[in-house]
Amino acid sequence: MKSFPNPLTPSEEKYYIQKYTEGCLEAKHILIERNLRLVAHVMKKYQNIDEDPEDLISIGTIGLIKAVTTFNPGKGNRLAAYASRCIENEILMHLRSKKKAAREISLYEPIGTDREGNEIKLYDIMEADDIDISERIQLRENIQKLYQKVESELSQREKLVLKMRYGLYNGEEYTQREIARQLGISRSYVSRIEKSAVEKLREHFDAPFGTGWM
Repeated sequence: MKSFPNPLTPSEEKYYIQKYTEGCLEAKHILIERNLRLVAHVMKKYQNIDEDPEDLISIGTIGLIKAVTTFNPGKGNRLAAYASRCIENEILMHLRSKKKAAREISLYEPIGTDREGNEIKLYDIMEADDIDISERIQLRENIQKLYQKVESELSQREKLVLKMRYGLYNGEEYTQREIARQLGISRSYVSRIEKSAVEKLREHFDAPFGTGWM
């Protein structure tokens, strides 16, 4: 596990939270950076499951960013306590979405046989015309393939940008400007990362994702 910056002391945390509420973006970046150790700590609870630790770090970091941007110091809680819940919620939401996807029944999966012994698939008995069924099958297959390729083909930064940009894994969608502000990089750099990631994914599909992607 890579090393992370030391956490803020209570007085430092109070100072930077105050600066952030006054509009200082540098204070926000410090609050995120100095709490990354917390992401690793929460992630350790899930280290025995079949998940890439780096992926969980990326997912947890999204939760940390949300925590910093929504934290209300007026409620008397420490940021670390609030952020821990946000990080864990983000990881659990990610795990639940993957589990749900794994439980989906394929339209091509055999569900029985007819009187003549021919195999019957869910595809054969759905009450919809062929075009609708084909489109639904293609959409489902593309979505499953998309998530597989996001995890296998993209760098950690590309995955993080796409997950935030398009709300993947049931996450919240952000504009390029919002992502740039939260990650401490320029909007044009976010745009380049997004474009590069989308082009990588397009190579694995027969047709473009559509205008909603670019």
